[in-house]
Amino acid sequence: MSHLLKADKLIETLDLLSRRISERFPTSGLARLCEDVLATARVTGRRARSVSGPNPAVTLGTWLIVILALGLGGLLVRDLVLPLFSDTAAWTSDPVEIAQALESVVNLVLLGGAAVWFLLTLETRRRRAVVLAHLHELRSLAHVVDMYQLTKDPVVILHKVEPTPSSPKREMSEFELARYLDYCSEMLALIGKLAALYAETSRDAEVIAAAGDVEALTTNLGRKIWQKIMLAGLRSPELAPAG
Repeated sequence: MSHLLKADKLIETLDLLSRRISERFPTSGLARLCEDVLATARVTGRRARSVSGPNPAVTLGTWLIVILALGLGGLLVRDLVLPLFSDTAAWTSDPVEIAQALESVVNLVLLGGAAVWFLLTLETRRRRAVVLAHLHELRSLAHVVDMYQLTKDPVVILHKVEPTPSSPKREMSEFELARYLDYCSEMLALIGKLAALYAETSRDAEVIAAAGDVEALTTNLGRKIWQKIMLAGLRSPELAPAG
């Protein structure tokens, strides 16, 4: 259990990343975006803990309703079903009456069981809806990070491509571009780890699958960025791998 993800460590890492981006690119939108991711991280740990266990008030209310429903079911059985079974003459002389009595019992059991199951799983479905909404927020942040690096094309810088009137401004050096892309990659990786916090505190298969989807998304986006980083490092000796 000592190797579980810790929200406070993720917050520390994101805080350091935010300072690094602000120092390197103080007026960039990426710095402001990282601050938003950091703010989300600060509430993610609390959110993950709050949905990791049942809400006592909701659980108590659910069990009270279940007990009330079982009590009402018992009254219906006593007042409607038992008189049919106690009528010996109907059992021995009228098969239709027997079939109707059995149908009433089966319907009552099925409806009662469905109602109890719905109430007992109500809290689980509530927590699932809350977590899925938080994971959707992280997924949106990942896409926003990807938008920030979308126009950062190392090929244009490496080959000194003549810009068109509609081309975005590209004023970074090769080194600055590589750092910018690396910051995007780190931010995506940390967003994926924030999603993993929800999976660690849940046993819900849908929550675990949704968290895994966010991690897969950030991994795929990060892989695309690293392809750009490798291109940007081709002509920068301090960025190229040794050998």
